Amino acid sequence: MYSDNCLITFFVAVIRLEFNRVDERSHQNTHGGMMLNKLFEPTLRLFCAPCVWTAVLAVPVAVQASEDTDCKTLTVSGNPEYPPLLWRSTEKEGVLVGAVSALLREIVEPMGLEVVVRDLGSWARVQHMARKGDIDMVAGAFITSERIGYMDYLLPPITHLPTAVWVPKGGEFIYRHWPDLLGKRGSTLINNSFGQNFDRYADNNLQIEGVRSIEQSFKMALAGRVDYVLYEVLQGQVKLDSLGVADRFEALEPPVSREGLFFTFSKASPCNTFELREAIADRLYKLVSAGRARQLIHDYNRLYRGTE
Repeated sequence: MYSDNCLITFFVAVIRLEFNRVDERSHQNTHGGMMLNKLFEPTLRLFCAPCVWTAVLAVPVAVQASEDTDCKTLTVSGNPEYPPLLWRSTEKEGVLVGAVSALLREIVEPMGLEVVVRDLGSWARVQHMARKGDIDMVAGAFITSERIGYMDYLLPPITHLPTAVWVPKGGEFIYRHWPDLLGKRGSTLINNSFGQNFDRYADNNLQIEGVRSIEQSFKMALAGRVDYVLYEVLQGQVKLDSLGVADRFEALEPPVSREGLFFTFSKASPCNTFELREAIADRLYKLVSAGRARQLIHDYNRLYRGTE
């Protein structure tokens, strides 16, 4: 039988996905989406903070470790194309560094746990390994109904990230709503998500090519192979600066979405216990509320730009 906590978090999960559908009729009204977020996030915190997501959609497939599981090290990965939140270390091969890895260490190391943040390759491969339970946690993921099936989300979100339509200067077009992208060619990372409702609209209506690195997407746009690149505003600015082509691109307004970014546990991880998730979520809530996540993003933005 499910516990009351499981039922509550399942209920919240379903509500979150339904809110994602509300604005789909107009195919992305930014002001409306922001209002929904403002209305929904306090409700989410009321029901769940400092608790966590333990729900799945439809079938209970979670692998729960026993309470006495000896979990001393958390193996973590994430999107390596995500500065200043995550990127490949230039000093240690096979390691990811950034604001979210630093935040996770501040959360769990005082609890006596070690964190190993590994570079496992593409973002698509990281998601595949989370599904299999080859890693314990993902450091930074948006919510989708598919991912809820194999990952438990920790609340609150680390931050909220707007995603932009990036176009080469000289190739601008009128963009106000998602339908303005119809008939145009786009590119982004393989298996990337920009929110449940936009993903659904894109799958059914848009031509978006998935590639292994976001640098490839921007190069394709400069070569005229695609008309636009979909990527988060912050990460896009940092990446374009590092490539030396920031003055050759423009982010169209409004953003296509603004989504919460979360720490997650693989449901197949032996470290994934209710007690550990609750303890991590409690410390996460306190640090995010105190502005620590925002400060780390600022600090690591400066660090990344200084190393490029």
